[in-house]
Amino acid sequence: MTRTIAQKRADFRALHAQGCFVIPNPWDTGSARYLQGLGFKALATTSSGHAWSQGLADGAQSRETVLAHLRDMVAATDLPVNADFENGFAADARGVAESVRLAVETGVAGLSIEDSTGDAANPLFAIDVAVERLRAARGAIDAAGGDTLLVGRAENFFVGRPDLDDAIARLKAYAEAGADCLYAPGIRTREQIAAVVAAVAPKPVNLLIGWASDLTMRDIAELGVRRVSVGGALARSAWGGFDRAARALAEQGRFNGFEGAASGADLNGFFAPFSE
Repeated sequence: MTRTIAQKRADFRALHAQGCFVIPNPWDTGSARYLQGLGFKALATTSSGHAWSQGLADGAQSRETVLAHLRDMVAATDLPVNADFENGFAADARGVAESVRLAVETGVAGLSIEDSTGDAANPLFAIDVAVERLRAARGAIDAAGGDTLLVGRAENFFVGRPDLDDAIARLKAYAEAGADCLYAPGIRTREQIAAVVAAVAPKPVNLLIGWASDLTMRDIAELGVRRVSVGGALARSAWGGFDRAARALAEQGRFNGFEGAASGADLNGFFAPFSE
């Protein structure tokens, strides 16, 4: 790898200044290197994709496991890596600050902090508490030099509270608390997307597209979105192919699930330079 951590972080910030780019989500070293080979300009981790690869449900991994994964992903690629850092692995602001400090030390170019609690009965932190947590994350980043991008996430649509007005109020508060980029995963319509972009302008917005959307990158750019991530969708696509092939074997004794599989020779050829 030839680019320093500082260069990766500077390049990552520059990507958010204009235009619209895709930041796909690999879940391991191989998928990260493959996406780099396809010409993407930055990558983002996926908590769900990595958890499934470890035989766990999303959200079940410890902070130490996630930090180790972040170190592996940063080392795997010459691209900037944005960390899906869940809710900061802490309930209070002081704990979030410590977690963010450790995440920054892994070399990630950016990280996101969610406002979800993990409690199904009360799935979102109150806005004032969530803002305090974002400010703590901002402080930890600034203390480390300030070049790591901070993403504030409003999880309303992911936790069964699809209230756009509340999500926007949260994102505006997170922007004021120091978030560099704003993200409301689960919004889908043009109207929702445009409303979020307008509310937090001129700060950039990340849009999740983890389904077969009719929107194109051109459409999304015209709505003012700065970057597009896919969350666990690539990992789910891989699991979908695996599941279909494995079920055909287990239930029908058939091998037709291997149709369309990648060539072993092609994969070996792609990864050979990393094996020297």
